[in-house]
Amino acid sequence: MSEVVTNPPIEAELERFRPELIGYCYRMMGSAFEAEDAVQETMIRAWRGHDSFEGRSSLRSWLYRIATNVCLNMADSAQRRVRPMDLGPAGSGHATNPGEPRPEQIWLGPIPDERVLPEGSDPAHLIAERESIRLAFVAALQHLPARQRAVLILREVLAWSAQETADLLDTSVPSVNSALQRARATLSAATPSAGDTYRPLDPGQRELLARYVKAFEAYDLRALTTLLHSDATLSMPPVPLWLRGHDDITAWMAGTGNGCLGSRLVPTVANGLPAFGQYRASATGSGHDPWALIVLEISDGRIAGVNNFLDTARLFPLFGLPPHLGQNGLE
Repeated sequence: MSEVVTNPPIEAELERFRPELIGYCYRMMGSAFEAEDAVQETMIRAWRGHDSFEGRSSLRSWLYRIATNVCLNMADSAQRRVRPMDLGPAGSGHATNPGEPRPEQIWLGPIPDERVLPEGSDPAHLIAERESIRLAFVAALQHLPARQRAVLILREVLAWSAQETADLLDTSVPSVNSALQRARATLSAATPSAGDTYRPLDPGQRELLARYVKAFEAYDLRALTTLLHSDATLSMPPVPLWLRGHDDITAWMAGTGNGCLGSRLVPTVANGLPAFGQYRASATGSGHDPWALIVLEISDGRIAGVNNFLDTARLFPLFGLPPHLGQNGLE
């Protein structure tokens, strides 16, 4: 008796594409939470419309078409997401007030690598994927009109052909090529020099991060400064203040920011970059409570950017970070 072969249910087929779709929507929207919403809407539409899917394209192409339409609709009503550095010049490390927090909807946010990078990716593919979700790159993408953003991501990041991209966007190949040319020009002006992605097995990076953790937890500002580029930046969304250079960063950490003394760091990975959950000493006197998700940008063996995302109520659960550190470790 021959074995009956059954096809997997449509839900399982759709779920196979969730990580890469979240990565695509994150690059489009600049928010992990909006990306999750966009992909969930994509899955719902695909599930409802699967019976009418005629198979003229692959399931993957069909899903990307739906996801693109969802993102374009969301982008029409959304404000461009930015980093503090996009809003004005660097501030003073001697400031006593970082400014009033701005609404979450304006900020570029971080995303866990595990949400967007499919399991079992080969190392070379992993490095390329991490490059394309770096904070600086995703921030630069937000300078593009939404359709140009889609064209550039599909062509340059996902390596779709001009014809495939034109078919997905219901346009012509010349239109795609023109949009790509304009997008490249805008991106080259908006993107800072490429930094280093996270390479957990790289001995130089491992040493740098170990020294960073040791210096930060000891609050040894002199040792910390030796790890920073001279023009390194420090930002703290949702507050607009950002700082540049050793003097201002050290002045801030020694002054207004000195409540971070005695903090503990828990490692994670965000946007293809090394990151840490920062926990400050609890006001109750017992253990440590969430304070910031720190995402480090590294270039040529030193730290070029320290990004402190303060929305811990949403970010720590997203990254699987514990809600409290006890006296003896994680809780």
